[in-house]
Amino acid sequence: MADPEVLGFEHMGLDPRLLQAVADLGWSRPTLIQEKAIPLALEGKDLLARARTGSGKTAAYAIPMLQLLLHRKATGPAVEQAVRGLVLVPTKELARQARSMVQQLAAYCARDIRVADVSAAEDSASQRAVLMEKPDIVVGTPSRILNHLQQDSLTLRDSLELLVVDEADLLFSFGFEEELKSLLCHLPRIYQALLMSATFNEDVQALKELVLHNPVTLKLQESQLPGPDQLKQFQVVCETEEDKFLLLYALLKLSLIRGKSLLFVNTLERSYRLRLFLEQFGIPACVLNGELPLRSRASDPEAGVARGIDFHHVCAVLNFDLPPTPEAYIHRAGRTARANNPGMVLTFVLPAEQSHLDTIEELLCGENEAPVLLPYQFRMEEIEGFRYRCRDAMRSVTKQAIREARLKEIKEELLHSERLKTYFEDNPRDLQLLRHDLPLHPAVVKPHLGHVPDYLVPPALRGLVHPPKKRKKLASKKAKVKKARTRNPLRSFRHREERRRPTAVPP
Repeated sequence: MADPEVLGFEHMGLDPRLLQAVADLGWSRPTLIQEKAIPLALEGKDLLARARTGSGKTAAYAIPMLQLLLHRKATGPAVEQAVRGLVLVPTKELARQARSMVQQLAAYCARDIRVADVSAAEDSASQRAVLMEKPDIVVGTPSRILNHLQQDSLTLRDSLELLVVDEADLLFSFGFEEELKSLLCHLPRIYQALLMSATFNEDVQALKELVLHNPVTLKLQESQLPGPDQLKQFQVVCETEEDKFLLLYALLKLSLIRGKSLLFVNTLERSYRLRLFLEQFGIPACVLNGELPLRSRASDPEAGVARGIDFHHVCAVLNFDLPPTPEAYIHRAGRTARANNPGMVLTFVLPAEQSHLDTIEELLCGENEAPVLLPYQFRMEEIEGFRYRCRDAMRSVTKQAIREARLKEIKEELLHSERLKTYFEDNPRDLQLLRHDLPLHPAVVKPHLGHVPDYLVPPALRGLVHPPKKRKKLASKKAKVKKARTRNPLRSFRHREERRRPTAVPP
């Protein structure tokens, strides 16, 4: 029996196994997009739906897809096993997320419904083996799906019943227009289609003409971002570029922002500069590289990072650089305050950028005249004592250090690449050179910058900032052996006379 709290889903006439899975996920009632889209999809209608990021769009198409497949197997005539559902997404990360959601919803009917993800390009052989078993639902990017269709490892012309295009507004911008048009030639003439998107742009309108037939359009009357009770949005005016680095350092080092945070910048070089700057103060950070191959590079350079990955439990989004467009702001802000979790967006703005930020805010407000981006109350004069530390760190992050940081990351990608594994086996010399090629001008980390003296902490925060104490670790026997192995043998070489075991002398 399904959980009685899931009354919102029960009136949809769903299979009890789906209701039980929904209950296990803790969904007490459907979101707005789910409430509107699921009944229409169950009626067999084509659908074009716009809903904000994190509003539950994946479940809005996964639930009716599973319900239709289960109903067909339970009531229809016995038919040959075949692929009847196809989900197209713009990135491998979104494909994994979609497959995971479908599997969670199909937890109690896994024997009846099988789902496969074929988005990973480096695993074609195992994918062909999976497709030979004809899973009920296939998830993948247009290029990977088209590749399997052309190799005849996937056939859809006589079996496909439901096509889903998720994040439809990104497909063309990621360079999949030609692949999608070619892919459609391999589909049957009649099938149901659902297009899910966060925005309605020209690409979505073009997709609508290609894929849908007399669709129902759902343009939900809801903000593209959560309300102020769930998402707090602030702006802080920084007089200079140096002030932005200073403020960020203070916010993170004084723990004014806690939890997982995402920092957005507008260029790849800036992302590495920011990471190396934070490392000077012992603040851990990593770069999410939005670079894509030339043929699939997005027209929005940050789209792959901003929407290609589903981050969990992000407490804050910081726009270190002002988003170039309102859509970019929405994509960034959508990484936090997902589901029912709270979140915060803090946007740094220089005086010359204020008019551009006002334009973004006008589109965010819509008909509501109330301001969305509230001023962030922060007194820069109270952290003036940190400025010399900030300048010291910024001087250490040179252009050469940024270049070396990027090269180091590329080397790591090469060393762990599955595609190059065979090449390195045939060319061990190249592997050896790559491993021992050290960076020439790394950023020099100054240990004293990681400590915050009490006299520099603003009076209002004293007592709240507790720098972690360093605890001495007892070196284990394994650690000593490892240290001895990594020591330079040319400097630590010591000749030891080989001790010979005494030969046994008979009594």
